[in-house]
Amino acid sequence: MDLLTPNDAPGTYPPSYYAATATPLEPFPQAKGALSCDVCVVGGGYSGLSAALHARQAGFDVVLLDAQRVGFGASGRNGGQVSVGQRVGQDTLEGMVPRDQARALWDLSLESVDLVRSLIADHGIDCGWADGIIEADHKARFVPHSHAYAETLQSDYGYDKIRAVGKDEMRSLVGSRAYYGGTLDMGGGHLHPLRYALGLARAAQDGGVRIHERSTVTGVSDDAKVTTREAEIKAKYVILGCNGYLGALNDDVARRVMPINNFIAATQPLPDRLARELIRDNHAVADSKFVINYFRLSDDNRMLFGGGESYGYRFPRDIAATVRKPMLEIFPQLKDTPIDYAWGGTLGITMNRMPHFARVSDRVLSVSGYSGHGVAMATLGGKLAAETVAGQADKFDIFANVPSPRFPGGRALRSPLLALAMAWYALRDKL
Repeated sequence: MDLLTPNDAPGTYPPSYYAATATPLEPFPQAKGALSCDVCVVGGGYSGLSAALHARQAGFDVVLLDAQRVGFGASGRNGGQVSVGQRVGQDTLEGMVPRDQARALWDLSLESVDLVRSLIADHGIDCGWADGIIEADHKARFVPHSHAYAETLQSDYGYDKIRAVGKDEMRSLVGSRAYYGGTLDMGGGHLHPLRYALGLARAAQDGGVRIHERSTVTGVSDDAKVTTREAEIKAKYVILGCNGYLGALNDDVARRVMPINNFIAATQPLPDRLARELIRDNHAVADSKFVINYFRLSDDNRMLFGGGESYGYRFPRDIAATVRKPMLEIFPQLKDTPIDYAWGGTLGITMNRMPHFARVSDRVLSVSGYSGHGVAMATLGGKLAAETVAGQADKFDIFANVPSPRFPGGRALRSPLLALAMAWYALRDKL
């Protein structure tokens, strides 16, 4: 199934708040004819743009191919939250891999956020960075674990930027009766995701990366030959940064990285008093539901609220209504507030919610499966893939050595089976 066109007009950014408030780059040319390079990067999201930028900085001749526009996919549509840690907590991770590997993965998560901050500063990317992420517990029984986890990060991992938040403070920070406590992490933050992606693309272009848009890749061979509908690229190495848009390019990766859809709505600008009532200090918020709600304020005081998922290929006809339902469960104060924008996007998840880094062959690497935790981690994944091409694979291998199970059911059944599982988790969220 082609995931690149069912929900979007080819070559056009979706009508999101982000697209309406970003200055697009001039279109890059299609790839045509016979090309050659040291590194061919497939995918113009955070992974691909970071890989291309860092490979070029290392002295490689780089071609980047995107089927649509740079930042067109999840990298230009997501919630904009930049979090430390992995998608799963360190306590879970320590049960999944040896403790020293879990610690190394934690350290790499810190590196990923530092990398985002440094790229923004070094390349003058105007993407509205703001500090702070709140993890809000929607059940009182979850709060002791959240507070204990914050204490573990402080004592065992030496991380002093996170602290526990009690019920009263939570309801001061987030103007909702849906939450009973949680944590506040000032090591993370939030940003305008499309402006960030376009800033990376501009930096890559300025550095000498040859970027080609509207260049759908139709094949990647193990010996690093890449074909599009109108071009053939002979490379020494290929880096796949496709995430939820991989399609049929590699069966083994596709068995481990599942595309799912997620949806965001942007209200009209809110009066400043109401905006600060909803999120007092302009932090980003993510809650403890398995089918997660995540939200933040935009620079112009809109509520940007993400909620609802789907596992078919088509977006719902009325995305605004899909998102409004969970938004009003959290913030009934917004019941009379119009929604100006609503959009969907496709991301890649894994069974264990850890990124899937793989050596597809001696000359082909893949980084994907960020499971909704990709702004910083995808940026780092691209850099680590570029380092691996340059012969420094230690950090890449820390991720590659995390077990990455296949989804059950094969292509025909994996989406229905996941939908059944997620329906169960959605029910459990209500219990």
